[in-house]
Amino acid sequence: MSARYQVTGRTAAEISASIESGVRVGDLPAGAALPPVRALAAELGVSPATVARAYQDLRQRGLLATAGRHGTRVRPRPPVATRRALRPSTAPGVRDLSLGEPDTRLLPPLGPHLAALAADFDTPIGYASAGVLPELADAARERLAADGVPAADVTVTGGALDGIERLLAAHLRPGDAVAVEDPGWANLLDLVAALGLRPIGVPVDDEGPIEAGVCAALAAGARALVVTSRAQNPTGAAVSADRAAALRALLAGREDLLLIEDDHAAELARVPLHPLAGVTGAWAFVRSVSKPYGPDLRLAVLAGDEATVARVAGRARVGAGWVSTVLQRLVLALWRDPATAALVDRAGADYERRRGDLLAALAARGLAGHGRTGINVWLPVPDETSAVTALRDAGWAVAPGALFRIAATPGVRVTVGQLDPADLPALADAIARAVHPRPPSAFTA
Repeated sequence: MSARYQVTGRTAAEISASIESGVRVGDLPAGAALPPVRALAAELGVSPATVARAYQDLRQRGLLATAGRHGTRVRPRPPVATRRALRPSTAPGVRDLSLGEPDTRLLPPLGPHLAALAADFDTPIGYASAGVLPELADAARERLAADGVPAADVTVTGGALDGIERLLAAHLRPGDAVAVEDPGWANLLDLVAALGLRPIGVPVDDEGPIEAGVCAALAAGARALVVTSRAQNPTGAAVSADRAAALRALLAGREDLLLIEDDHAAELARVPLHPLAGVTGAWAFVRSVSKPYGPDLRLAVLAGDEATVARVAGRARVGAGWVSTVLQRLVLALWRDPATAALVDRAGADYERRRGDLLAALAARGLAGHGRTGINVWLPVPDETSAVTALRDAGWAVAPGALFRIAATPGVRVTVGQLDPADLPALADAIARAVHPRPPSAFTA
């Protein structure tokens, strides 16, 4: 725990509020360790049960996580905004390959499309006429159907994570179990914690979630399963035809399970889509535009069974209302533009080349990484802390695997979005020096 911050309080509510305040002002940063229950209880002069209740409340709200022998810590992304100004994530002179972002140089320009759309907004749109644009819904259905996704019912959300949050909130309640990939998307793990849900890790290999892991999660009471179709973050896994067939057979007819598929890479993916959509009674397929067209385009198309789509759309109607029709028209214009499609296709090829070259360079140095699709490479390591520290000292920032793991073995994630071809030899050499070579192995626990 920060030496500058002193937890106070006599009741569980007061202790919880004190810790939250420390997170909010930045004195308890992400990853900060809290005292053991008995130690803090003795310090505050309260019973251990009082401190335990405070910690439990903060865990249920997604601020804290229990890290086994490492104790209780502030989550990497607690759902509390901080007052402290954002600081650069890396020191001067350090190349940041940790953020998981696309290369902004490869994103299509938006200016010409915005200018062309300007004439469409001479007549303002009112509340009654806002919502999902029919032409966008039709275009989305056509694009999804081309990939084998049934899309009779569609709606629009403010990005993939917004869609997943609405889906989980519509079907589950705090305390319910959710099967998630392990290692998996850090933002999803944080969201599950913030919703008060219980994550069950499903091991992943290059072909997607492992069948035995899904079986175990279902047996443990999972009420929802989240699967990344392609470009899985952080491993780059993509659901293969064989794995999809096995999972479809396993999940067929499950009326008690919400199946969510996340196809965030969408047009950037360089492998065929093998969807699971429709195999369970309640299901949804979410496709974002952020990776191919730009992170600032907060829009995702969500297809699913009629009841699930109606729940998501209905909840939006009594909350945020709708995704801006200005944004919807912009996305539709990008979809319809052949030049933009060509740019996205070239970006996908560029990421594939960078990722493949990095994997080859690591293999030449005795390191077995993973990255079948997408913009990330996952590298198993014996010790994440020493690897991340050594790479930072050598001028490279990578993401520690602890952000993405529940029970999977240690690793680091390297994003190729900001990686130039000329950097490859120096980066691969630095990684080889930071990581002891190990025989190729699965990145699951």
